[in-house]
Amino acid sequence: MELRAKLAGVPFQVELMASGLVEERELFRTLAEHLGIEFMAKVRPESLFMPERHCMEALRRPGGVLKAVAADGAQTVLLIAPDRLDIPAMRRFLQRHDRVAKHIRMVPPSELRRAVQLRAREPLLRTAVNGLFEAMPHLSARFVLNAWQGVALGAFTVLLITGLLMAPMTSLLALHGALSILFLGCVTLRMVVGHSVRETPRPALTKAVRTEEMPVYTVLVALYKEAEVVPDLLVALGRLVWPRSKLEIKLVCESDDKETLTAIRSQELRSYIDVIEVPPGGPRTKPKALSYALPMSTGEFLVLYDAEDRPHPFQLVEAWERFREGDEKLACLQAPLVISNRHESWISAMFGFEYSALFKGILPWLARRHLVLPLGGTSNHFRRAVLEEVGGWDPCNVTEDADLGLRLARLGYRTGTIDYPTYEDAPTSARIWLPQRTRWFKGWAQTWLVHMRNARQLYRDLGLASFVVTQVLTAGMLISALAYSVFGLTILWVIARLLLGYLPTPPNLALLLLDMVNIVFGHGAFLALGWCTLPATERRGLWKLVLWTPAYWMLLSAAAWRALWQLYRCPHAWEKTPHRPSRPIKKTVADTQLRTQPSARPSPLSRMA
Repeated sequence: MELRAKLAGVPFQVELMASGLVEERELFRTLAEHLGIEFMAKVRPESLFMPERHCMEALRRPGGVLKAVAADGAQTVLLIAPDRLDIPAMRRFLQRHDRVAKHIRMVPPSELRRAVQLRAREPLLRTAVNGLFEAMPHLSARFVLNAWQGVALGAFTVLLITGLLMAPMTSLLALHGALSILFLGCVTLRMVVGHSVRETPRPALTKAVRTEEMPVYTVLVALYKEAEVVPDLLVALGRLVWPRSKLEIKLVCESDDKETLTAIRSQELRSYIDVIEVPPGGPRTKPKALSYALPMSTGEFLVLYDAEDRPHPFQLVEAWERFREGDEKLACLQAPLVISNRHESWISAMFGFEYSALFKGILPWLARRHLVLPLGGTSNHFRRAVLEEVGGWDPCNVTEDADLGLRLARLGYRTGTIDYPTYEDAPTSARIWLPQRTRWFKGWAQTWLVHMRNARQLYRDLGLASFVVTQVLTAGMLISALAYSVFGLTILWVIARLLLGYLPTPPNLALLLLDMVNIVFGHGAFLALGWCTLPATERRGLWKLVLWTPAYWMLLSAAAWRALWQLYRCPHAWEKTPHRPSRPIKKTVADTQLRTQPSARPSPLSRMA
C-alpha cells in the first residue's frame, strides 16, 4: 500500500482509504488511540465556531489537515481530520504538549466535511442561486426578457395581428417566407455537415501514463427521484479508469428526496464518494444543484454525468490527455452520447437517430472549425478553474448546457470533442419524451433571449461564423419546430380547398409550393445527416425512419409550442425525466485495458456498491 501511495503521489492515508481495505471510522479511531487523543465520531454543525468564509475555504481545501474549532460540552476543542500527517512527528509534539492534546479531537474526514457542509448551507445556497446573476447579470436567465425585447415582442405581435386582419394572404406569405429562412438555415447546416462527415474513428488506445502525473478528477452527478438507478450508477462509475486516490465523486441530491438518499446510503460507499444534500429553495433545477456542489469540488478537472449514464471506462483518461495536448483556452470537452435502447420503440429509434447526427456529425464538425458548440446535457469535461471563471451553470436556465457552451465561447474559450462515449437510454414513449423536449426548447429560447440582449456585442464576441451558428442552433431549431406544424397545416388547408372545388389562386399555390419545398428538404437533410453518422451495421431499416419522420417532427412541433407557453407561464420550471434501471450494454471494441507503465499502474477497478 505504501508503494502504491508513493507511485500515485498521494499520502498513505488517502491511498489506504481509497482502496476500501479499511473503514474510515476505524482507521481514524485507531489513529487517535495511537496519538493519545480523543476520537469524536459525530460532529454537530451548530457546535462549530466557523464564520461563513472559513467554511467555504475548508470545503475547497484539496488536502492536508481539515480542521475546525468546536464546542465539546463546556470546553472549546480543535477538530482535526487529517488525510496527510507525519504521525511520528505529531505523536512527539503531543507528548511534549500534553495540555494541548486534551483539547484536540480526531474526526473522520467525511464526518467533519458533512458538518461543515451543513454549517455552510446558507452561503452555498446563496452563491448557487445568485452567483451568476450578481457577477454577470446580463448573462443570467433570471429575467426572460429585458426592456427592449419586451417592446419588440409586443410590436411584432401587434404588427402580425394587424397584418392578418388587413391583408391576410400577403401577411401569410411574408410570415412563411420569414419562417422559411430560419428553417432552411437548419437544413443548410445539416447538408453541409452531412457532406463533410468523417467516418467515426476507432477509439485509440490511451497512451502510457504514470499515476503520479494524473491530477484529481471530480465527477459530479445530480440526482432527483433516481432511487431505482442508484445501483446501476455506482457500478457504471466504478468502471471508470482513474486512480481511486485521485478521484472524487459528488452525488448531488435534494435534501428532501428521501428515497434517493436512502438508496445511496444503503450502499457501501468508498471514501472518495461524497453525498451533497441541496437545501430546498427555488429555482429547483439541475444547474442550481450543480452550482451548489461546485464550490466543494477540488479536482483540477471536472466531469458532469446524469444518473442514468454509463460512461466508457477510459473517458476520463482520454479527456485528460486531450486537455494536456491542448492549450489553456481549451476549456471543455464533450463526449458523444450513444442511445443504447434504440430498438425499444419508434420514439427511442428516432431519438437515437437524432443523437447520432448531433454527437457524431454536428458537434465534431463545429469543434474542428473552432466554432461555438452547444454542450450536451451530460459528459461535459471542464477545466474547473475556467468553469468557475465564467460563472458556472445558470440556475435559471433549463438548458444550462447550451448556455454554458455559448458563454465559454463569448469569453474566449474553446470546446472540443472526444471519442469515448457515454451510453444512456432514450425515452420510449411520447408521455416521457414530450416534457423533456419541451424543457429543451424552452431552454434554447432562454439561451437565445439572454445572449441576444446585446446582439452587436454577441457578434463582436463570437465573430460572424459562430454568430450565425448560434442563430441556427438556438432560435433556428426552435422556430423550425414551430414552423413545421404551420407548414403542415397550411398544406392541408390548401389541398382541402382544392378538393372542395375552389379555384387555385397564385398566393395559395405559392404557399403550397414553399411549404412543400421546406418539408421535403427538411426531411431529406435530417435523414441524410443521420444516415451518414450511423455505423454501417445500424443503417438497416432506414425506410422505417423515413415513415416515422413526419410524425416525429409533428411531436417536435407540439413540444416547441408547449415550450413557448411554459416560457410565458413558468420559465424556470424543470420537468423531470424519469429513468429506469438500464439493460447491460454490449461490450465494445474499446473496452480494453489502459496501457500503463508496469511500475505505475492506476489503482485497480473496484465497484462502489
